[in-house]
Amino acid sequence: MLHVRVISPTESTDAVVRVAVECPAVVNVVRLSGAAVDPVGDCVEFDVAREGANEVLAELRALGLKETGAITVEEIDLTISDGADAAEEAAPGHSEDAVIWEELAARTAAETRLSWSYLVFLALAVQIAAIGALLDQPILIVGAMVLGPDFGPVAAFCFGALQRDLRLAGRAAATLLIGFAIAIAVTLACAAVSRGFGWIESSMLDDRPLTSFIVHPDRWSFIVAVLAGVAGILSMTARKSQALVGVFISVTTVPAAGNIAVAIALAHWHEVGASLVQLGVNLAGLVIAGIGTLLVQRIVWSRFELRLMAPARNTADGLPARR
Repeated sequence: MLHVRVISPTESTDAVVRVAVECPAVVNVVRLSGAAVDPVGDCVEFDVAREGANEVLAELRALGLKETGAITVEEIDLTISDGADAAEEAAPGHSEDAVIWEELAARTAAETRLSWSYLVFLALAVQIAAIGALLDQPILIVGAMVLGPDFGPVAAFCFGALQRDLRLAGRAAATLLIGFAIAIAVTLACAAVSRGFGWIESSMLDDRPLTSFIVHPDRWSFIVAVLAGVAGILSMTARKSQALVGVFISVTTVPAAGNIAVAIALAHWHEVGASLVQLGVNLAGLVIAGIGTLLVQRIVWSRFELRLMAPARNTADGLPARR
């Protein structure tokens, strides 16, 4: 269940309450007249099943509350109520499968920020991957995959492409490309310094049977990236963070970036090209799978849209009664 709090101008409050009470997926409706101070207005609160949230939020948006008030949505960990159970039964599908598009839009928009934390985590992940490539240590490669934050911008790009939001998709692409460029540059500088001190040498990239997959992109690289892309989008929409960790371990984006840096530093030019292909193949697979998964979810959920306006009878205050 989700808890929704709406701050509404007084003239819009009746419409807000009507949206809530007429939806069979909504329960525990509370109206607090004059409770809002800034902006001035009323406060309406209610709980809604996740499966019915899209329709309710769309109706509230249509009332112009984003501009004149506020709509706040919070996750409810526990609700002990027969009414809440009935609301979830009235909503189509299962809560674990429900995709709340407003929530996904907010989450993906946050993933497009080129923040210092994003750059630091990506640079650290690429450096660990570079060390793993030099030492031929798969455990370091896996650790770098887990640390890499690059799937967030990929998911944001997929959502922006599906929504035809060129601004969101452009920001996501810029965050991804700039992030990798900076991470590779930092790792290259560290590798160059290490070579100057004699800590690393060209022969370290000659024979490494355990991590050679980084520079051998093939059809399986693309297939794994596609499968990981599907799993990644599903983990975000279903809020399964454990599954998202598995996605990070599946794709070879960060290891490829790390190998590019050390290959340049050690003048292994043939590996630079192979790593670039590996990086491109993985990103392409993630994007294709991400857009496809979101499209399928949109089509499936559109066939199970909840009827907002349930049959009701008029009451003394002019609002329909709950069934």
